[in-house]
Amino acid sequence: MASTNNVTELILTGLFQDPEIQRVCFVVFPPMYLATVGGNVLIVLTLSVSQSLRSPMYFFLSYLSLVEISYSSTVFPKFIADLMTKIKTISLEGCLAQIFFFHFFGVTEILLLVVMAYDRYVAICKPLHYVNIISRQLCHVLVAGSWLGGFLHSIIQIVVTIPLPFCGPNVIDYYFCDLQPLFKLACTDIFVEEVTVLANSGLISLCSLLILSSYIVILVNLRNHSAEGRCKALSTCASHITVVILFFGPATLLYMRRSSTFTADILVAVFYTAITPMLNPIIYTLRKAEVKVAIRRLWSKKNSGVE
Repeated sequence: MASTNNVTELILTGLFQDPEIQRVCFVVFPPMYLATVGGNVLIVLTLSVSQSLRSPMYFFLSYLSLVEISYSSTVFPKFIADLMTKIKTISLEGCLAQIFFFHFFGVTEILLLVVMAYDRYVAICKPLHYVNIISRQLCHVLVAGSWLGGFLHSIIQIVVTIPLPFCGPNVIDYYFCDLQPLFKLACTDIFVEEVTVLANSGLISLCSLLILSSYIVILVNLRNHSAEGRCKALSTCASHITVVILFFGPATLLYMRRSSTFTADILVAVFYTAITPMLNPIIYTLRKAEVKVAIRRLWSKKNSGVE
């Protein structure tokens, strides 16, 4: 299909149209974004300099935090800037770029969560072979595979979208560019494109089944452990399960439905683009005693250097 675009610039309706509510959002969301970036940067720095946090679990956590920073940054800097503007515009090329990077980092995060579930499976179910199975080389391969998977997923989404003709109107009823809101502006039948995107997103959603399967095996295996061993194993898995639920629940709900209400979509999108990335450092890392100790040491070194 040849693209015959008359639209070169798009207008975003934003999160809310009420100026008063937008001003409230301008007070609320910048601290949330700074907390997300600051918390995840702190985790990356701590895990990169601490010699006591060199296990594969923390290796994966550092990349998860890096992806969280990138993921939030595809949406929120522009969203925050748009809060104080009356007309929120973005070029068609900029819109496509935002869609690409949003899906790229989002799917990379999903695949990293799958990798981390596999790491916990091996650690609990095959502890004697853990060092041999989860080698440093395999860690790098799994992380690289996660980035590659995110890239391939996003390329498919963009290749499906670029040929579509957009003849007008040019108003996206959303607060950032995403596939479903953009598809509504196409001046042609998009059934094939919608099915392709749904299948592509559904394939990624199946990763939740891999994570679920790994934890079912873990729970079955824990029956052979002592009460103390079960508590210790479950405590290491609790954070990961919480993050998986927070991410997969809203994202799956949003992308596996062809039609939904605007308000529901907005609430779901805000949850997994703003709240989940902000909570991840707290849920996944900061609650661990060894990480808290490493952060204190990093802060002490920084203060010593200043003095």
